[in-house]
Amino acid sequence: MALLEVDRVAVGYVPGIDILRGVSLRVETGHITGIIGPNGAGKSTLLKTIFGFLHPREGRILHAGEEIQAAAPHAIKRRGISYVPQGANVFPQLTVQENLLLGAWVERRDRARVARMLERAYATFPRLRDKRRHRATSLSGGEAKMLSLAKELVTAPSLLLVDEPSAGLAPRIASEVYARLVEACAAGVTILLVDQNITKAVEVSRYLYVIEGGQVRREGPQADFADHLRELIRDSLLGA
Repeated sequence: MALLEVDRVAVGYVPGIDILRGVSLRVETGHITGIIGPNGAGKSTLLKTIFGFLHPREGRILHAGEEIQAAAPHAIKRRGISYVPQGANVFPQLTVQENLLLGAWVERRDRARVARMLERAYATFPRLRDKRRHRATSLSGGEAKMLSLAKELVTAPSLLLVDEPSAGLAPRIASEVYARLVEACAAGVTILLVDQNITKAVEVSRYLYVIEGGQVRREGPQADFADHLRELIRDSLLGA
């Protein structure tokens, strides 16, 4: 069953110039769906559009069967959709725990529930427990990325939009971040993953789309991509 459907979406940042041109895709419940392609293809624009930062000129976006293409980000967040942009999306002068509490803001009136959410976050990201009283400015790049993920996962969203989770991270730390994404999916969070790390995207995704020039050029299950990593990486680098 599709939790999210993008139906022939056209969108851009200025009138008359579309970045995405008739993009359609489906995100099945309970799985990781990957989006790969060269820089400038429109992958990040797609996530921003789904989350309501941009509104399509044409097309529809459906979450659980309801159209959301005209909704604002705060309304989309209330529906159980969370968004992790590129880089470290944290409040640097706040502590790790204060960042997580902000992530759980919509549940702030239920203190017991918030406490359970924090405990679940610390169980998933043990390194953050040790630094829960530290300001986010003291975190390494990998720890800040983990905090970005934890802040959005703390409310157990139904759908998590993730943009370039390994950008700028050492391979060992990047592998840990992907492991946390796989664990979150196994715990019931559906994930739409935009990634330049072709190898990891193919490894963790059940189904993938290739976006080039603002359009879907190829799609298929993981098995269709696993044997062609070299070609995929070449095409992503060259934009071919």
